[in-house]
Amino acid sequence: MIDWSKAKELCNEVGEEDFGEIVEVFLDEVEEELASLDGRDAECLGKSMHFLKGSALNLGFTSLAEICVEGEALAQTGHSEKIDTARIKSVYADSKRIFLGEYGG
Repeated sequence: MIDWSKAKELCNEVGEEDFGEIVEVFLDEVEEELASLDGRDAECLGKSMHFLKGSALNLGFTSLAEICVEGEALAQTGHSEKIDTARIKSVYADSKRIFLGEYGG
């Protein structure tokens, strides 16, 4: 669910203080994007999947990134109605809980 080596690598690159700020910005931006998913048109939904995938990969949220890769592919092939936004939100919530439990953020 979490690639801890990726999170640690980022923390080592930017330092503990800046890492905390990055985590805060990540959580805020991802939650804002997730809140706006329902009711989006196919193009916007595809862009959201791409944004969420990239954000998740940067912090090591691998399960979220994987489900967003699937969603992005669905949007690109004209099947955005098959994107399970509830599952995406659930995977994010689980990942966040695990990450903050370990990170202590």
